[in-house]
Amino acid sequence: MFSHSRASVSGLINRAKKAVTLITQPRTLASPLLFTSHPANERLASQSHRSFATMNRNEDPIEALFQQKRSLRSRMCKELRNMDPLRRSEEDAAIQSIVVNAPWFKSSKSVCAYISSPALREVDTTGIVSEILSKLANESDVPNRKKLYVPRVEDRNSNMRMLRISSVDDLIVNSMNILEPALSDSNGKQHEDVMEARDPVDLFIVPGLAFDRCGRRLGRSGGYYDLFLKKYQELTKERKWKEPLCVALSYSKQIMEEGAIAVTSNDVSMDALVSPASVIPISPAAWER
Repeated sequence: MFSHSRASVSGLINRAKKAVTLITQPRTLASPLLFTSHPANERLASQSHRSFATMNRNEDPIEALFQQKRSLRSRMCKELRNMDPLRRSEEDAAIQSIVVNAPWFKSSKSVCAYISSPALREVDTTGIVSEILSKLANESDVPNRKKLYVPRVEDRNSNMRMLRISSVDDLIVNSMNILEPALSDSNGKQHEDVMEARDPVDLFIVPGLAFDRCGRRLGRSGGYYDLFLKKYQELTKERKWKEPLCVALSYSKQIMEEGAIAVTSNDVSMDALVSPASVIPISPAAWER
């Protein structure tokens, strides 16, 4: 169901493959008051307090939280490495099919999405990226065109940009063997930074190592997405824009029960999860859409 440009994205991905703080986060991008009013999240908060109440009195609660995160990261990385390739492929296809056929995806005019990395064993986004880029290449399909912004890591201080691309030719392999946008296209024109765009982003498609059913997300410890999403949240407030829907893609084994993931004040929660079986709406904004 995905366009011919998928082969181009796959080719670039293959090149990359070869080159091989203690409070419950109260807000999501699309639902600022989610964790203050939603019953499920009231339970989540109480679970979080209970989990830390059982610690040794002499144990540093902050360090205990980060140790819990490190332990879960280690376990999830191992499970993803051991995931059956056929099952991975099937789940990748199912997740992407759900996304491209979802009303909230079809109605989005501006999307921020990650370029999946085989080395990181992220849920594949090749088909999603191809779906967007194919519409850009089709001059007759103007109504369905979308702007696509993809991440570019700037440094090791969690700074990341989202730059607009119109073709897979705009992607290069960085020092970590991950595809990201070049600063400019083949004609030397600078790629548009989403933070400088005139129009708001409708949809963020986000990766992660694990998620729980209250929207908590466990990243890879770099903090790039959390920092960027918070910055964009501030931008939407300044410009009085509607906040984008923040959707995470997740393999079946990455979805955990409520309260299973420890969070800090720096962590940003998701509005919805997409699993191979279905969309799991979490915030009121996700339920509405």
